[in-house]
Amino acid sequence: MKHFYIIANPKRDAQLELTKEIQQFIFEHGGTCSYQVNRVQEGMSFDRSRIPDETECILVVGGDGTLLRAARDMAERNIPLIGVNTGHVGYLCELEKDTAIQGVRQLLTGGDYAVESRMLLCGCCMEEKTVSQERIALNDIVIHRSGMLQVVDLIISVNGEYLNTYSADGIIIATPTGSTAYSMSAGGPIVDPRADLLVMTPISPHTLNAKSIVLGAEDEIAIEVRTRDGGQCKTVEVSFDGQPVGVLKEGDRILVKKAQVRTRILKLSSVSFLERLRKKLQGCGW
Repeated sequence: MKHFYIIANPKRDAQLELTKEIQQFIFEHGGTCSYQVNRVQEGMSFDRSRIPDETECILVVGGDGTLLRAARDMAERNIPLIGVNTGHVGYLCELEKDTAIQGVRQLLTGGDYAVESRMLLCGCCMEEKTVSQERIALNDIVIHRSGMLQVVDLIISVNGEYLNTYSADGIIIATPTGSTAYSMSAGGPIVDPRADLLVMTPISPHTLNAKSIVLGAEDEIAIEVRTRDGGQCKTVEVSFDGQPVGVLKEGDRILVKKAQVRTRILKLSSVSFLERLRKKLQGCGW
């Protein structure tokens, strides 16, 4: 690889020191590299048109949140992403701050790497007669209660067929990539991130027999906020990869399915998913 681009989170890379160090290293070794600052928190949109067509790899300098945003924004460009963690956790990031240059050197010199294709979710909210624009998520789409500390009733249908009504704090629809995030914390299964399927996990359900359900990648899930007789009108918040995108009232619903686009994650390590999982299960933490 010779042609790179960097998406940097200025809150995670003070003065863009690491970003500029990586860029300079690439220049010194015959490559090309430009960068763009992710300022979504400041209300500035990401400009995909600035990324050259010949770009072979996008380095995302920040944390998991920055990588998730880049995966959503860049899915249609089909350019592999690799995360450089300068945040707190960085579960999704392949490189750390002190291994970034080593990783870039490996890419520049033709070292071993693999590109994993990951499925994305897409969802749209349906409020009365209004249908929102479709959004995509790499980890999960979460519908959760807001306001008063009361459970909500969520009516679940799959491919137009009624499945169940959950009385819970909410529900998570996760991809295999997101199975080790919020879904796992809520009791959902761990799934190989290369798989294609949907994981539906209720959040703090008020019943003893509510379990996660694994559905096919081609299934479409409809989640409706049930209207109750009397009492205060309830609302739920909708989040895509942890970012709030809207509110649903009683009678509103959201449709969730596999996105038509995918994201590509570049991996340098030869450690398999099963080996990583084995080490985590032995008590190292996820």
